[in-house]
Amino acid sequence: MLIKKPLSLTDNDVTPKDDFDKSRTIISSSRRRFLAQSSSLMLAGGLAPSTLWAGNKIENYVSSQFSIKEKPTPYEYVTTYNNFYEFGTAKGDPAVRAHLLKTKPWSVTVEGEVGKPGVYDLEDILKRQQLEERIYRLRCVEAWSMVVPWIGFSLAELIKQMEPTSKAKYVEFTTLYDPEQMPGQKSRTLKWPYVEGLRMDEAMNPLTLMATGLYGEEMPNQNGAPLRLIVPWKYGFKSIKSIVKIRFTEHMPKTSWNESAKHEYGFYANVNPQVPHPRWSQSRERVIGAPLFTPKRDTELFNGYGEQVAHLYKGMNLRQFF
Repeated sequence: MLIKKPLSLTDNDVTPKDDFDKSRTIISSSRRRFLAQSSSLMLAGGLAPSTLWAGNKIENYVSSQFSIKEKPTPYEYVTTYNNFYEFGTAKGDPAVRAHLLKTKPWSVTVEGEVGKPGVYDLEDILKRQQLEERIYRLRCVEAWSMVVPWIGFSLAELIKQMEPTSKAKYVEFTTLYDPEQMPGQKSRTLKWPYVEGLRMDEAMNPLTLMATGLYGEEMPNQNGAPLRLIVPWKYGFKSIKSIVKIRFTEHMPKTSWNESAKHEYGFYANVNPQVPHPRWSQSRERVIGAPLFTPKRDTELFNGYGEQVAHLYKGMNLRQFF
């Protein structure tokens, strides 16, 4: 079914998880300012802000065989320590500002080298997918990591349903562009809208996930609602959020961070402890939410997913194609 609907949402659709869950109201502006100023400091010290955003429960999902056997990072850390520059560059900005984003209804445009282009309602897409809970580690380029119980569906299955042509060598994703809902887009931090891409074989890998929730709930706005990409063996900036367009192309797409700083952010962005960022080392990482003074852990090649993905890069110079 191909439809296109205007975005709409009432305040009752976005609620803080703890303090105001029963009243179903938006947190006060003073609390927003407090969270923006203190979130990063509190998380660094092993303390969790109490104000969280809750979504509706997700039903009918199954556990995935692809989950890692690590304890998930607590919900309060996952939802208050985020990179989402559309809402600001501080880690606490998304949790403070993302309530502005209207996520229902939501449509995704599919175009390019594909047999079934069109504008698809997200609810219709979800009706055709098997939702799974996958516990994946997310590794950020700033050398921190967390383990998240994502809920979503296989990107490969969606791609098959769209019937890409033989010319489709890459998949390009685009985030919503709406500076009124996403005030960070009023800055010149990046060229908006945000764009990311994968090679087709990466997109078709069984690990690649289109996520719609976490911890059994719909995706919080600050984590990329209502639809985001999860590529667990790559740095987090590849896992584009709030997707509104998927384009199949014969040529490698120009992606936002690669265009902004080619020497710092490569197209592939595979987690590799042997390839340092020009301004810091990638050899070790800090696990968000770990007790204060917990030592950093060694970074694993491909974020620990080498058995499933190393074959994709056989023969490639991973220092050149970083």
